[in-house]
Amino acid sequence: MGRNESAPADFPPLVISQRENNALRIAALNEQAELLGLKPGMGIADARAMYPGIEVMEADPDADRQLLESLADWCDRFTPLVALDGRDGLFLDISGCSHLFGGEDAMLAEIIRRLTQQGFDIRAALASTPGMAWASARHSHSRDRNVPAGQEEQTLAPMPLAALRLEEKTRTGLERVGLRYVGALIDAPRAPLARRFGRMLVTRLDQALGVVEEAISPRLPVSPLSAERQLAEPIGTTEEIERLILILARTLKPDLERRGEGARRLLLSLFRVDGVVARIVVGTSRPLREPTTIAKLLYERLAALEGSLDPGYGFDMVRLSIAVAAPFEMEQTDLAEGTSIAEEEFSLLADRIRARLGEEAVLVPALAESHLPERRARFVSSGKEIARPTRTSQPMAGGRPIRLLEKPEPVEASAEVPEGPPLSFRWRRALYRVARAEGPERIAPEWWREEKPGQTRDYFRVEDMDGRRYWLYREGLYGEQTAPRWFLHGFFP
Repeated sequence: MGRNESAPADFPPLVISQRENNALRIAALNEQAELLGLKPGMGIADARAMYPGIEVMEADPDADRQLLESLADWCDRFTPLVALDGRDGLFLDISGCSHLFGGEDAMLAEIIRRLTQQGFDIRAALASTPGMAWASARHSHSRDRNVPAGQEEQTLAPMPLAALRLEEKTRTGLERVGLRYVGALIDAPRAPLARRFGRMLVTRLDQALGVVEEAISPRLPVSPLSAERQLAEPIGTTEEIERLILILARTLKPDLERRGEGARRLLLSLFRVDGVVARIVVGTSRPLREPTTIAKLLYERLAALEGSLDPGYGFDMVRLSIAVAAPFEMEQTDLAEGTSIAEEEFSLLADRIRARLGEEAVLVPALAESHLPERRARFVSSGKEIARPTRTSQPMAGGRPIRLLEKPEPVEASAEVPEGPPLSFRWRRALYRVARAEGPERIAPEWWREEKPGQTRDYFRVEDMDGRRYWLYREGLYGEQTAPRWFLHGFFP
């Protein structure tokens, strides 16, 4: 599909140029240029020699791709299974969706009507296989055609070989032996065709006829559950959107209960009248299914986007999807202390803060797969699933301090024996004399890491003359090329 460049008769012919093999050629053209007999692939120099008055614009592939992706967003209103097809086409899998629009013919007519109103020159077809739909849309004489199931062979037979999505080399080879139409291949023996022209020729033919199943890959993940509302009159205010969110959340609750699941990630899609689609994503700390709770999170996100969310001429369709679901476990609340209720309220508070200020607004510590103290914990968003470390290591409790320096700081230490605990150490220009010491606790380097694994560490728990307790370690072993160094890593209460 492409922009409809039709214009009054006095409007000059317009062609889009693109460089191919060091030559400028016509990549696209408007209706006025087509009436002059110009064709895609023709050289720009030849076209100007024939018609000096034509206007030439340079192609912008990035802008074309962005436009095609915006059209794919708009087509999500008809089906969630939308895939890109090259630089100018879309695949829509409407299985189970056509009855929502009055049937296949009515749905096809609605798509063409609305895209034409937006200024696009579109060719569309509907068939039981992606290959047949592609061939009919691009090589049929009709701009809108519904190929009934079982009539693929007779519809495909008079079409040129290009209708099979073959490579130029394969098409040229077939034409040299007199095979110019698909009908000449349908009844031909498959084995000789595959040996001479490759297996892809037979595969493309069987895909178009429905002998071999072909699946399209949607550009966006398909949500397991969704609810939508198409509106006769577009809406544009936040209050109207919030009312619809609560209605859609209530619609989704019975399905979540039936599946025994709750929402972990919610996707709100707002379809504007002019085709622009706004998507709002909200994550949750725990599985949710209560409509009022879900609505509160989306209200917070809408409030944060109030200045940047442009309704344009209004939204004529709103969809709420469960992008990620997780098992919903019923918990028995503590009637005496209400600890489960308190945890649930805290999770809701954290979710609302993240919805308003961003995913990284609330961070929680999580264990990591490492036995080095500074790598054992990391901060992650409270809405993310925290995986348990698979590699076993020593527990953090017991002889480890709770408070660690962000980065171990070097100290000057002296010991009575080389492998023994320090007698004193100097940190930040202050001298500390050790009254008591325990250790060592040896931690070997992580040899499996790609970067430099480091050296062996011997940790000591020491207490100075004033009763302050520190966690020091000696990095390296005596007898190695470099002398061991001492570091202060943490403090005990």
